[in-house]
Amino acid sequence: MSITPLMPVYPRCGVRPVRGEHCHLISEDGTRYLDFASGIAVNLLGHSNEHLIGAIQHQAATLMHVSNLYGSPQGEHLAQRLVDLTFADTVFFTNSGAEAVECAIKTARAYHQHAGNTERFELITFKNAFHGRTMATISASNQEKMHKGFMPLLEGFRYVEFDDLEGVNAAIGPRTAGFLVEPIQGEGGIRDASPEFLQGLRALADEYDLMLIFDEVQCGVARTGDLYAYEQYGVTPDIMASAKGIGGGFPLGACLATEKAARGMVIGTHGSTYGGNPLAMAAAEAVLDVVAEPAFLAEVKAKGERLRGRLEQFIGNYPDMFELVRGRGLMLGVKMKIEPRPFVAHMRDNHQLLTVAAGDMTFRVLPPLVIDDSHIDEFMEKLSAATASYTVEAEPA
Repeated sequence: MSITPLMPVYPRCGVRPVRGEHCHLISEDGTRYLDFASGIAVNLLGHSNEHLIGAIQHQAATLMHVSNLYGSPQGEHLAQRLVDLTFADTVFFTNSGAEAVECAIKTARAYHQHAGNTERFELITFKNAFHGRTMATISASNQEKMHKGFMPLLEGFRYVEFDDLEGVNAAIGPRTAGFLVEPIQGEGGIRDASPEFLQGLRALADEYDLMLIFDEVQCGVARTGDLYAYEQYGVTPDIMASAKGIGGGFPLGACLATEKAARGMVIGTHGSTYGGNPLAMAAAEAVLDVVAEPAFLAEVKAKGERLRGRLEQFIGNYPDMFELVRGRGLMLGVKMKIEPRPFVAHMRDNHQLLTVAAGDMTFRVLPPLVIDDSHIDEFMEKLSAATASYTVEAEPA
């Protein structure tokens, strides 16, 4: 047998973490890494957070899973908390971001078809987006690398350039059910939508009775310095997908919706065996205990501004390597003038600094939200050393 026991769909690097300490990871050989990747924006509270661990341990000893055949005091409490904190009136819990987006897609279609408008099933989505790896979520993306080997795609998605309101207007037709958009494209390179674009989508949705879906799987849960990024744009979606940081490392997603948007999601239309199990609910409650506090959110913004300022000052020293810094809060991207993936590997392998590559020649800086100035100092020192050594290595002999 030549195939590996773990299906070989990831090009895994040589770092093999076995332990986490706050904002650092320790590999099986004892090497210590500064983790400014956070499991791709998941570990909001860092590693080994006592409050999160305690909540999970207590719930695991009490009740982990019963299925959704029974009443869920834990799910009801967390759902009410999210309703109180957001635009939403109702929540469906999933195990992942892709499942949360799937639920959002179904909710948007059901909104129209429940009312008898069966022809309205198409969602307008945006180029360079990433919504997940299920058949529906890869179909919602125009990225050929995710389509290859899985054709034919599912019907019902139409791609428009990101931030192009005129293109959206031209794409609306009798089959249009709504829009699916990341307020900040994550995998696409930390690209912000303009406020005018999102406000325009909201206006078009209102004009044509369409559903506006925000995919906040990566940018949500305090990552930008507000609990959800839509708050920074002054634009309220009808439906929103959340995941990644919401469980602090425990697998969890959520689809949030208004009462109007969820009118088609009635008994029998959707389900999940594990979704909303008590263990996941306990993890999310612990995360919200910390990140939903106004003082914590203000600190995320302040730390993001300090980190961004230092990055912008730094990249000016290497105009041949770096172009600009973009993003909000502690969701930052550094756009490069060279291919970023080898540089990300260089930072990781030679300077024990973990970041995440993305599209549009960008690497992502996604630290735990609990970093302090000492971690920012360590990050800048490692980035500076990595850049200097990479420049030397890259010079012709």
